Amino acid sequence: MDTERNAVLAAVAEWPVEVAAVGVTSPSATLASIGPLDRALPLASVTKLLTAVAVLVAVEEETLGLDDPAGPEGSTVAHLLAHASGLGPDGDRLAKVGAKRIYSNAGFEMLGELLAERSKMPFETYVTEGVLRPLGMTGTTMGHPAYGAAAPAEDLLSLGRELLAPRVLSEATLARATEVAFPGLDGVVPGFGRQNPNDWGLGFELRDGKDPHWTGSRNSPRTFGHFGKSGTFLWVDPDAELACACVTNREFDAWAVEAWPPLSDQVLATFAKGQT
Repeated sequence: MDTERNAVLAAVAEWPVEVAAVGVTSPSATLASIGPLDRALPLASVTKLLTAVAVLVAVEEETLGLDDPAGPEGSTVAHLLAHASGLGPDGDRLAKVGAKRIYSNAGFEMLGELLAERSKMPFETYVTEGVLRPLGMTGTTMGHPAYGAAAPAEDLLSLGRELLAPRVLSEATLARATEVAFPGLDGVVPGFGRQNPNDWGLGFELRDGKDPHWTGSRNSPRTFGHFGKSGTFLWVDPDAELACACVTNREFDAWAVEAWPPLSDQVLATFAKGQT
């Protein structure tokens, strides 16, 4: 990586955070970075991406099925992945299955428990053996399936490369997981308000036409990923053939709403396919 490319991320140094590491990757290699890429920091809800990939690996291994019952009566593994089970953030039943998009940590906790039960191994072990080790994510540790992982930015970039050019997952599985699951549901993107529709895939938040949003205006509607309360994010834009990862030690609030979209736009303006 040359100095000119890394300079695209110079604005990160002005963020009101003590520690921030950001990187940009193509399907094959990191293109630019700033900050301590090897420093592990809490991922908060970006953890859900790791849990989702682990569940999808289990589906391919036939340990689980997307249509298997899970959660409240009438709900399935797919409903829990897509925040469409009707469960609230902490597990209260707030809506009928498939009626609304309600962001639920409890749903992912149930997925972790089900995965452990079906695989006959601890959830953390399954994720480590099935996802982290194959992707070389040696700096990542798992915890609660919804928010308990910690990882360095370099490991999130490895995950980004997997989601651009899958090796652990099949292309067909990833394609299904990044299409809208249970279309037409409205709901709230935490920190960005009500969206109608609030489209989500199987564990992956989809940008589509959401406004406002934590990604940039240049991100394609096919962009998918997640951000976390700990000031972290990973987005993957398959049209641009790029992924961008961020970890910080400051919780998400107004600073991130202001800082992340313009950074994403600068990344895409510089590195998107056809721009270099």
